[in-house]
Amino acid sequence: MASRPALSLAGEPEQVVAFGREVLQREIAALQAVAGRLDRQFARTVELVMECRGCVVVCGMGKAGLVGQKIAATLSSLGTRSYFVHPAEALHGDLGRIHKEDIVLVLSYSGETEEIVGFCRLVQTMGVPVVAITRRAETTVGWLADVVIALGPIEEACPMGLAPTSSTTAMLAVGDALALAVARMRGFTAEDFARFHPGGSLGRKLATVQEVMRPLEQCRLAHQAQTVREVLVLTGRPGRRTGAIMLVDDQGRLSGIFTDSDLARLFEQRADEKLDGPIANVMTRCPITIRVGARLAEAVALMAERKISELPVVDGEDRPLGLIDVTDVVALWPEYFTDEISRRGRPYLTICRPPAERERMVEECGT
Repeated sequence: MASRPALSLAGEPEQVVAFGREVLQREIAALQAVAGRLDRQFARTVELVMECRGCVVVCGMGKAGLVGQKIAATLSSLGTRSYFVHPAEALHGDLGRIHKEDIVLVLSYSGETEEIVGFCRLVQTMGVPVVAITRRAETTVGWLADVVIALGPIEEACPMGLAPTSSTTAMLAVGDALALAVARMRGFTAEDFARFHPGGSLGRKLATVQEVMRPLEQCRLAHQAQTVREVLVLTGRPGRRTGAIMLVDDQGRLSGIFTDSDLARLFEQRADEKLDGPIANVMTRCPITIRVGARLAEAVALMAERKISELPVVDGEDRPLGLIDVTDVVALWPEYFTDEISRRGRPYLTICRPPAERERMVEECGT
C-alpha cells in the first residue's frame, strides 16, 4: 500500500471509509494466505500442548507481546493453563517462573527480535520445548525452536509497510486456532467454559437456573388439597415477593401453580365460593417447569416464548426446588433478545418490552 496524502474527514468521508475497507481487505487477504500455509507443524503444536503437564508460557516483544497476552488469556479461558512472560523481565528473574514441564510459545514475525532470540537461547538450556510463530523457519528464532508455525510473507496493511498490522492479526488468529483446536481435542464444553467465566454478561448467560432461582424457603408452597383461603393465609409473603404459589401432591411432586392472576380472575368472575374449595380446582395443572441444572438462557427463552412470569425449578422427580420470577431476570432480557429474535422471530418480542422498543429491536435484528 503506497504512501498517500493525509485525508480530510470534513471533505472526504467516502475516501476515509474506502481506506478503512482497504485496510480490512488487506488483513483478510493475509489471514487467507496464512490459513492456506498452515501445515503439520500446527498439528504438532496442538499435540505438544495436549501432552504438556505444566503451563503454556507465551512470550513476545512490542505489539507481538500484546498479542501474546491475549493468546495466553484465551488459552486459559479454554482450560489450558497459560501465562505471559515479557522477554526483558525474564532476564531479570521471571525466567524462574518457567518449569521443565512447561512449553514456551514465542511470537516474532521477523524471527530476529533481539530480546526473543536471547530468551529462546536461555529457555533452550533449560530443556523446555519452544514453539515459534514467525515468518519462516530459516530465522534465528526458527532455528532455536523445536516447532515452527511459519506464517510466510505478509504485507502489512500499514501504508508505509512499517506498523505491525497484518502480521500481528495473523499471529492472533493462529493463537485463536491453537487454543480452540486444543479445547476441541479435550472435549471442552460450554459447562467447562462457564466455570471460567462466572462474571459479567457472559457469566450470566452461562449461569444455571439454581444460581438465580429463589430457593424453596423464599417461595410460597402449599398442598393441593388445601382451600384457596387457607393457602393465601398460611403461605403469606416469605422473602421477596412472588406472584405465584406452587402446589404439590401427596408425594411432594409439583402438581400445579396458582398465581395472582388466577386470584384476580376468581374475583372478576364473582366466584367467591371457590375460595373455600380445594385450590386444586382452580390451579393451573401441569405448569411449565425447568429442570435444575439447565442454563439461565434456556429459562429466559422459555419464559419469553410461553409468556409466563413464574417458572418453577424442579428436580428429576418433579419436586419443586425453587422458582424463577420474571423480576429476577428482566434485567437480563436484552442479552438474550438478539439471539432469540434471530433464531425464532417476532414472538420473542412480545414480553417485557414497550411496543416502540420492540419495533426498534425488530428493525435492528432484521426480522
